[in-house]
Amino acid sequence: MKNKKLSLFLVFLFGMLVIAGCGQVDEPAEQVESKGTIKIGKNNWAENIAVSNMWKILLEEKGYEVELVSADKSVVYLGVSEGELDIGMEVWLPITDARYVEEYGHGFTVQDMWYENTSLGLVVPSYMEVNCITELNDYADEYGGRIVGIDPGSSLMQLTEEAIEHYDLNYELIESSDSAMMADLERAYGNDEPTVVTLWSPHYAFAYYDLKYLDDPAGIYGESDDIVFITREGFEDDHPEVLSWMNTWFMDDDSLGELMGIIEEVGDPVEGANMWIQDNQDLISQWIN
Repeated sequence: MKNKKLSLFLVFLFGMLVIAGCGQVDEPAEQVESKGTIKIGKNNWAENIAVSNMWKILLEEKGYEVELVSADKSVVYLGVSEGELDIGMEVWLPITDARYVEEYGHGFTVQDMWYENTSLGLVVPSYMEVNCITELNDYADEYGGRIVGIDPGSSLMQLTEEAIEHYDLNYELIESSDSAMMADLERAYGNDEPTVVTLWSPHYAFAYYDLKYLDDPAGIYGESDDIVFITREGFEDDHPEVLSWMNTWFMDDDSLGELMGIIEEVGDPVEGANMWIQDNQDLISQWIN
């Protein structure tokens, strides 16, 4: 009987040890303490999508919760000015977006440049005969009498409306989006067909296609701009380290073109930005240290 009781006790003890072993949990992985939420206003331009997603990933790695808020450009300015958004990623100065800064600038701070020497205007494939905006009417029938634009709230569209009026162009400006405009360009280019689109640099289109800006004798589209970002009032007090990182941030045609190109190739801004970040740690370490 004693042997039987001892055997039962040993079985019970063994079972408890097994249960205890199975119930053991590893220590939780160290969590990055949340540093608050940052709302970034993002419009639908390729470079804006690229850098917004890049910064979302970089800031989340540092413990911030980041929300990307998609909106037309004018809405981004208004949102930052009223404190509904923390950051507006893309402001072209001193020319293209000057009117937005004049209208809404009382409520935000213009920060440092992260890209220099932009261009914008009317663009065609290099195989087309036209070289100047003043020549467009000579080809109106051949080119379909239309200019494929982007979102209607953009400065580029307003400048193009001015160009149509100034040059008395027999063309209709088609409101669309960056992606729709690029789809039209891709279709035309693939078939060696004519098309006139509104475009700007930086843009990945110039890495994929042989394109040219049409000369603009009247200077409707202005001189080159630089791209800066804006922050709401008080942001520098709430998130000084973020502002320090972003005011150190700078990209050139190669780095920004590579980022946009990878995103376009993989078809996903988060995956593409992640891939670019992994391949560019040396550059990122110059911004964030």
